[in-house]
Amino acid sequence: MPSPATAAAAAASAPLHRRVCARQHLPPASRCFLPSRAVLNSARLFTAPAPLPIHAPRVPPTAARAASPDAAAARSPTSGGQMLVFVPPHPLIKHWVSVLRNEQTPCAIFSECASEWLSRSWIIGVIEPNRAVGINCDFTEQFFIIVIESAMAELGRLLIYEASRDWLPTITGEIETPVAVASVEFIDPREPILVVPILRAGLALAELASSVLPATKTYHLGLRRDEETLQPSIYLNNLPDKIPEGSRVLVVDPMLATGGTIVAAIDLLIERGVTSKQIKVVSAVAAPPALQKLNNKFPGLHVYTGIIDPEVNEKGFIIPGLGDAGDRSFAT
Repeated sequence: MPSPATAAAAAASAPLHRRVCARQHLPPASRCFLPSRAVLNSARLFTAPAPLPIHAPRVPPTAARAASPDAAAARSPTSGGQMLVFVPPHPLIKHWVSVLRNEQTPCAIFSECASEWLSRSWIIGVIEPNRAVGINCDFTEQFFIIVIESAMAELGRLLIYEASRDWLPTITGEIETPVAVASVEFIDPREPILVVPILRAGLALAELASSVLPATKTYHLGLRRDEETLQPSIYLNNLPDKIPEGSRVLVVDPMLATGGTIVAAIDLLIERGVTSKQIKVVSAVAAPPALQKLNNKFPGLHVYTGIIDPEVNEKGFIIPGLGDAGDRSFAT
């Protein structure tokens, strides 16, 4: 364990924004990218930039900046008309992306994780509803853990939380606490967030959306990509003919590779009265071709992703990516 002097020296050498966040018990800000053609064509520029100090002067809108997602959007003079891409730096997001990337991660953990927290020296002895028993290999010790829904669902939950910052409709009022009257703010249930998972892998990423968002409506959208042409085709459309004006829509698609599927999905939403500024996209992994298409076609769109990978191969797979998210989620 480091001495107090060592800890103090480490804290003093930390970047300003991290020292301020530590004092205020705030998480480091999300990385926000204003995609430009140069950035979208240069994979190395997708590396998260060095965070700016909290009180740093405004930088040009074309520069990548670090701030809370909505604060960055509010400050940027071009954010109303240019797509923004957010890569939250939370360690849990990085952890779950790493679990999903691992070729050795079995389907049971990829999409129905019950034992991810167990080290190699432990085995699952018994699995009951919402609880698992871990038994040490020498059978001298045991402990209990809560079953995690899935690695993909856990990543989706964290990204949806980030995407919903300052985006949820609220109502204010007063309530009586046990000792006094307090002003309060609740999520307005009269304006549910519309969640649109793109089947089939989107089902796993959106699995815990209702645990984050108090009021949601889910509309399933099924698109499959031709393996040769890489063009999408619709096989299921559960969207209403008309989406109420002002609705907030969360589109969930784990892999933004060539961009054909996500563009087709957003086109269907726009045909039903939604603007790109009302849409937020959540993905596990994104790649430059998809981001380029979205940036060119949908000004004002916000994209939240666990990581941005450098390229897409000739078969339409993100490199290094995590493979076929649908096949790995459903073991098919």
